[in-house]
Amino acid sequence: MIEQIKLSIKEKLEAYYKEKYNFELAIVVESPKKAEMGDISIPMFTVVKALRKPMPEVVNEAIEEIKSFDLPINSISNAGAFINLFVDKAKLSAKIIKDCVTLEDEFGKSNLGEGKTVVLDYSSPNIAKSFSVGHLRSTMIGNSLKLILQKCGYHTVAINYLGDWGTQFGKMIVAIEKWGDIEVIKKDPINELASLYVRVNNEEKEHPEIAEEAREAFRKIELGEPKYVKMWKWIREESLKESEQIYDLLGVSFDSYNGEAFYNDKMDPVVNELEEKKILEEDQGAMVVRLSDDIPPALIKRSDGGTLYITRDLAAVFYRKKEYNFEKAFYVVGGEQKLHFNQLKGVLTKMGYKDLADSIIHVNFGMVLKDGKKMSTRKGNVVKLYDILMQAIDAAYKQIEEKNPNMENKNEIAVKVGCGAVVFNDLKNYRALDYEFDINAMVKFEGQTGPYLQYTGVRIASILRDKKFDINNIDPNLFEKPHYFEIVKQISSFRMTVEKAAEEASPSVIAKYLLSLASSFNKFYSLEKINAEDIVVRNTNFALAKSVRIVLNEGLRLLGINYLEEM
Repeated sequence: MIEQIKLSIKEKLEAYYKEKYNFELAIVVESPKKAEMGDISIPMFTVVKALRKPMPEVVNEAIEEIKSFDLPINSISNAGAFINLFVDKAKLSAKIIKDCVTLEDEFGKSNLGEGKTVVLDYSSPNIAKSFSVGHLRSTMIGNSLKLILQKCGYHTVAINYLGDWGTQFGKMIVAIEKWGDIEVIKKDPINELASLYVRVNNEEKEHPEIAEEAREAFRKIELGEPKYVKMWKWIREESLKESEQIYDLLGVSFDSYNGEAFYNDKMDPVVNELEEKKILEEDQGAMVVRLSDDIPPALIKRSDGGTLYITRDLAAVFYRKKEYNFEKAFYVVGGEQKLHFNQLKGVLTKMGYKDLADSIIHVNFGMVLKDGKKMSTRKGNVVKLYDILMQAIDAAYKQIEEKNPNMENKNEIAVKVGCGAVVFNDLKNYRALDYEFDINAMVKFEGQTGPYLQYTGVRIASILRDKKFDINNIDPNLFEKPHYFEIVKQISSFRMTVEKAAEEASPSVIAKYLLSLASSFNKFYSLEKINAEDIVVRNTNFALAKSVRIVLNEGLRLLGINYLEEM
């Protein structure tokens, strides 16, 4: 809590000196070495040096300015160049709660990224494959990071870098020509195409020549042969229809759908620059960039002249930097792609773009496991995300029917609860870890689940429904009680929690925070009669409960989960 006051004093004093003296000063606000000196200490040596004024004059001016701040300070004194402050903890608690109730969903907003742009590359499903549970991680981690970064003041650009180019299209065309029935496929494109994709990969094991047929079919797409280009476009369009259905359910949106194909005409300048800088070398007919001893050479062009994924990624980096002038570029991609990003950054550095390389952040994540094994589209060992969402929605509907059979809009609420359960189950896990997918555990209304958080918010909404309270008529001394103070401390740390989640690119920081806050409130609920007889106590309890709901709702929103009024 006191950390927030320190931050506020620092920001306000820096703004004061900037406005009055046009000085960019980094004000130090720290804890005193001895408790008897106060709760906060501000050494003024830097300010004295910058202003070139006598120390007493500088210190007194700063004290007068601090007094004008709307902060819960009991007393201010100084010892030489040090300004020491004592904080009124009851008053501080009251201010935090009042701020939260007043600001509502603006509470916890940060200026950490003000004036900066972040590009986020996430979801990026491969066209012609079903949208599996394995795609959930990139999609929801990326979506949550976008929302978290926006809360921290960043301008974000969300990019769905579709896997709409590559030899898998050659395989799909071979499969369609060998075993497909166009009329049958048109009736159920995604399932039929997925089935054909599994078959062609299985057949390839027994008939290696299929790989060459696939490469030839894809080469015809690259050469612009009308028949094959038409098939490619159709497969892409049908695949996107399924993806959009998933995104609509999950509330996910993007600013750009420029996939791999978009960069086909943007790779030559990159290859030319590599050649001009003499860092492109021939190796057994292929063209590579040699990197450090720890990183294998980056393959830029195959021996047949075809480009590779890293070539397109290089073109994409340069395009996005020019188009968006980003400060950072987040790539929300599985941990198994670590080598690829090391090579990408290595090539950029060797080209002379170290700052650009340093701005690339690989937001890695672990695998979603089924019975302890990685899901694979090629092997058919895959769970379609749409089917899982439908199962979760159905399970949520049954629980809602049991708890509140007369409730209106049960279908709509079941969608929000079911999808929220799946999303929260993913985001509560630290992103770098693998986890086992268990539909039954994630939809429960108790434990570390999304429905538990939604239900806690609904409980508070029910308590506050049709109730009015005066935020200016509360008893700050109540906040000194342990079960009150615990909640105030958690609410006060919301902004720092959001900033930590942004800095670590980890939504799980917020997920775990929300679980702790909900637990503290439910403990409080069991100890206190919230709708107390005494009006001041009642106002205080309602204000505290309202603050918890504001933070719970906003925290869920940052995870990409809907909050509810009833369930």
